[in-house]
Order: sequence, then structure tokens, then C-alpha cells
Amino acid sequence: MLSEPPSKFLKIALFVRKWPHKSHAGGLERHALTLHLALAKRGHDLHIFTTSGDSFFSNYSNNNLHFHFSKPTPAGYLDQASVWEQFQAQNSSSKPFDVVHTESVGLRYTRSRYVANLAVTWHGIAYETFHSDIIQELLRTPQEPQTKALTERAVKVVEEVKFFPNYAHHVATSDHAGDILKRVYMIPEERVHIILNGVDQQVFRPDVSKGNEFKKRHGIPDSKSLVIGLAGRLVKDKGHPLMFEALKQIIAENSTFQESSMVVVAGDGPWGARYRDLGANILVLGPLEQAELASFYNAIDIFVNPTLRAQGLDHTLLEAMLTGKPVIATRLASIVGSVIANNEMGYTFSPTVSALKKAIYEMWVSGRDVLDKKGQVAMQRGLQLFTATKMVAAYERLFLCISSANHEDHFCEYQPSDN
Repeated sequence: MLSEPPSKFLKIALFVRKWPHKSHAGGLERHALTLHLALAKRGHDLHIFTTSGDSFFSNYSNNNLHFHFSKPTPAGYLDQASVWEQFQAQNSSSKPFDVVHTESVGLRYTRSRYVANLAVTWHGIAYETFHSDIIQELLRTPQEPQTKALTERAVKVVEEVKFFPNYAHHVATSDHAGDILKRVYMIPEERVHIILNGVDQQVFRPDVSKGNEFKKRHGIPDSKSLVIGLAGRLVKDKGHPLMFEALKQIIAENSTFQESSMVVVAGDGPWGARYRDLGANILVLGPLEQAELASFYNAIDIFVNPTLRAQGLDHTLLEAMLTGKPVIATRLASIVGSVIANNEMGYTFSPTVSALKKAIYEMWVSGRDVLDKKGQVAMQRGLQLFTATKMVAAYERLFLCISSANHEDHFCEYQPSDN
């Protein structure tokens, strides 16, 4: 798809709170890394405005990458006065920026209102999070104090509806978020663009030998008829209390499941130690580098994402699908609307312990043959929608489109290709 060179080379400014380093990146940072490294390789001139930190920037030999560092605020965000000064200095140099891109509020609306050729990618909006807040309240134990999250979220939505128009173009990473931006946030349709997240299909792809090597390296017995995988941040809002309780109950009530199955957990967070307490058939590996993570997906039979965050598209689901694995995920609008469109590629569940247990039992009873077929369907959907190549091509078309409309009185109407 990207074999042809771009119709012109762009000077692009990127505002991102943190430039990622290896296995410790969150979804927003991984998106920034994958997209903008690819654009630089395509020949575009990238200027990255980010906070100084522990990242290893010297690893990049591409002359099209230029980093502009600033000291973060006490809360860890970009200092808007500093980055704006850096941006203006670069924008007034020999060539102004053709396009400005901000990952969420890297560039705040107080500055974005002055930039007509700007696109913002939203990795989550307050309205989506209402569902998460409702789930958290329903899962709250009587001993836990009731939070003010729902009331505070309503105020946050109103704030966002007011300031979102200060961004010229809006990129939604899921179909659901795009619909919300148009209907609820009332952003004009021609200013909303849906570009699904993508992951590197050269890294995340089926490789049986790598999966077998991974099993041997980590002591996963061949006698296990089912290997379940979990990956990502092992924290509360990613659904790990839910998964922990479901596994705890299944292990207690079904000795056959415990004997025949293995759960492999890749990631870092407080729930890692708790998973270890469940017994010998739970293997907690900690965070993995990208290549090792690809081997992890190849070693498992199905991937489970119990997230309670109704925001964006989680990269782990996409990585698992491109590796040819079926998935189990929470029945959230962004997931069922863009990722798991039907039960031919996996399973969805309502965010309750009983519903998650039912889904786990269903896939356990199905067996490997059924899971393999679902994995093939999942991979075909992943290759159709969730590759880095497709994502980069879509952003490049959008950026070229925006740059051509800089001096016109109307917004560029971006049309995604049918490829």
C-alpha cells in the first residue's frame, strides 16, 4: 500500500506528552511511535515536541526525526508556554509546518485555536468513559466508599464539548468514538476522521516455531491443552480484579480446568503478584520487549482482554489478532463496533464475574480446533483493518489533504481509500 512515494514531502509537527521507550509504552505512546517513525521513513520531516525523560533518542539514525525537549510540568504534562515557543521558532524558520499533529491534548486547546492545519488524535474522550464509571460503580464492594466519578465525568463532558471545536480536525481511533464526536460533541462531519489503530504486521504475525521456543523457554508444558494469554498494564481499570476473581472461582470449582490449562500473563502492575497467588498454572512474566511479546502471542491459544476502560482501541487485541489468535474482550462499544464484530473471531462478555466465567468456560469447551478457526478469521480482519501500513497510509492521506487546504476557506474533506 505504501510502495509509492508520497505526492509531496511534508514538514510535520508532533506534540506528544512522552516519547515511548521499549516495553513501557502505553497505547497513546505506542501509536505515536509506530505512526511517526513510519512517516519519517517515508521521507516526511518530523519535529517531535515532547518532555525530556529516560527515552533513548540516540537509537534513531533517521535524519528526518528532530526532537525538541522541554521540562515537564509537576504533573508530567508538556509545559505549554515552552513547547509553543519552540514550535513558533521552528514554524518561522525556512519552511513553516505543513501539518501539526497532537496526540490527545499534547497541545492544549488554548494554543490549538491558533493552528488551522492541525489534527488531533483522541485516544479516549470523557463521554466514552461514562460506561467505565458505571461499571466501576457496579463492581464496587459495600466496603469501598462511593466516588463522585459519575458527577465529575458529566462536568468533564461539558468541558470537552466546549473546547473540542478549538481543534481543526479530529481523528477518532474507533467507529464509536467518531460517532460520539459527531453526534454528542457536535463536531462538523467533515472535521471528523476515523482511523483505526494499527500495529506492525511484520512483528506481530503467525510463527509456530517462535511460539514453541517461547513455551520451552518459560516452562509451559506441552501437556496443557489450553494456554490463555493476558497482556498489558495489570491495573484495576484494565479489568484485572474481574479476571482474577473469575480465575480464582474456576480453579476452585473445576480441577480439570486447572490441570489442563495454563494462564500466561505478560505485563507490569499490582495485579501481577496476586495472579501468582492463584497457583502453579498461572505464569506471570512481567513486561516483555516487542519481539518477545510477539512470541508470547504465538505461544497462546486465545487472548483475554478484560478491560473496563471504554476508550479507544487497545493495541493488545490487535496484536493478538494479527498473530492469528482469537480474543475474549469486554462488550464495550469501541470493541464490538470496530474489533470483535461477531463470534466467528472470538468472544465478548458483559463486565461481570459470572459473564466472564461463562465466556472462559465456553472457549475451554470449544477446544483448539474451534479456537484455531476463530483465530484465522480474527487474523483476516486484523490484516484488513489493523496493520500499521494501513494506519500510516490513512494518516498520510489525511495530512496531505490538510496541507493542501491551508490557504482555503473550507476544511479539507478527507476520504479514506478503499484499499
